[in-house]
Amino acid sequence: MGHLNNGSDESAQGSDVGEVLQNGREILLQGFNWESHKHDWWRNLEKKVPDIAKSGFTSVWLPPSSQSFSPEGYLPQNLYSLNSSYGSEYQLKILLQKLNEHKVRAMADIVINHRVGTTQGHGGMYNRYDGVPLPWNEHAVTSCTGGLGNQSSGANFHGVPNIDHSQNFVRNDLIGWLKWLCNFGFQDFRFDFARGYSAKYVKEYIEGARPIFSVGEYWDPCNYNNNGLDYNQDSHRQQIINWIDGTGQLSAAFDFTSKGILQEAVKGQFWRLRDRQGKPPGVMGWWPSRAVTFIDNHDTGSTQAHWPFPKNHLMEGYAYILTHPGIPTVFYDHFYDWGNSIHDEIVKLIVIRKEQGIHSRSSIKILEAKPNLYSAIIGDKVCMKIGDGSWCPGGREWTLTASGHRYAIWKK
Repeated sequence: MGHLNNGSDESAQGSDVGEVLQNGREILLQGFNWESHKHDWWRNLEKKVPDIAKSGFTSVWLPPSSQSFSPEGYLPQNLYSLNSSYGSEYQLKILLQKLNEHKVRAMADIVINHRVGTTQGHGGMYNRYDGVPLPWNEHAVTSCTGGLGNQSSGANFHGVPNIDHSQNFVRNDLIGWLKWLCNFGFQDFRFDFARGYSAKYVKEYIEGARPIFSVGEYWDPCNYNNNGLDYNQDSHRQQIINWIDGTGQLSAAFDFTSKGILQEAVKGQFWRLRDRQGKPPGVMGWWPSRAVTFIDNHDTGSTQAHWPFPKNHLMEGYAYILTHPGIPTVFYDHFYDWGNSIHDEIVKLIVIRKEQGIHSRSSIKILEAKPNLYSAIIGDKVCMKIGDGSWCPGGREWTLTASGHRYAIWKK
């Protein structure tokens, strides 16, 4: 598929799935960081549900809830055990019920690229799953990671058996598990390490389990040269577009392209925020209804800090994603750990987004994109600027409605 999706945006199958993507008014909260497993997490989040709902979030992405070899949850073993380092199955059930009462959806982190074995099999590898639900044998593991299955249909996650999604019994079992998660109370899915297996399987899993909203983590490095980040990231965003297309357009994807560009732009390179066609330079500029924008997550930020957003430019980042097309995501740390003023500034931006009717497909007209200044009009109802360059919109119809460190927002 080419970068323009030729108006085929509305073809998402299933009324619920299609309804949320077409409506385009999602605002997500990532409800954890890399250290959350140390802090009685399900109980901690349960106390915050009223504030999460009042702040305007539609869905909370929760950490992997199945029993895992690692406390963070990303090395799952017994998928059907929901007793994890984040808390007990009972505590999780209470949290999901409270979210449901407050009309906020719970997003499950779906880690199905790989699975830690329980017993040794072919070649002495731990590539069998005896003694737990889904007692697969070596044929469930790809041949490139020590199993007797087929070659992987994507990238390898090293050091652990990778699941062979080409096997019918594997897919049937996983669809059964995903349906079980939905019956338990999860409504949305986030697909971890989506580069690891073909997008066509994600399509099958969404069609089988019918979550209301899905997003995939398709994370490849951006394009860099000796002088830093390339201006042109078209090939990078095209890979993400191709993945979305491979899911039958049923899943959105995290906009890693916009994240990579934005965190360089705020350092006095705002010219990066307008591509050669005059559009936003990330997935947001090509397929905004499937672009889930974000500033940081548990990998890029938190204590891992693999690719962090510059701290002193944080609110410029949120002023950008919360006024722009796409589906914005707020990170737990920024919202709850960086002080009340940041929390309240983010809430104010969410309120403006909702009151002014900004959605994932809102029109955008970029007015300025130079080293120290970026400005744009979104949906003809919101005008914004970021950077230390002085600027305000012409015309008396604009009223300043929010401002802070290096950002300002006006509304009609």
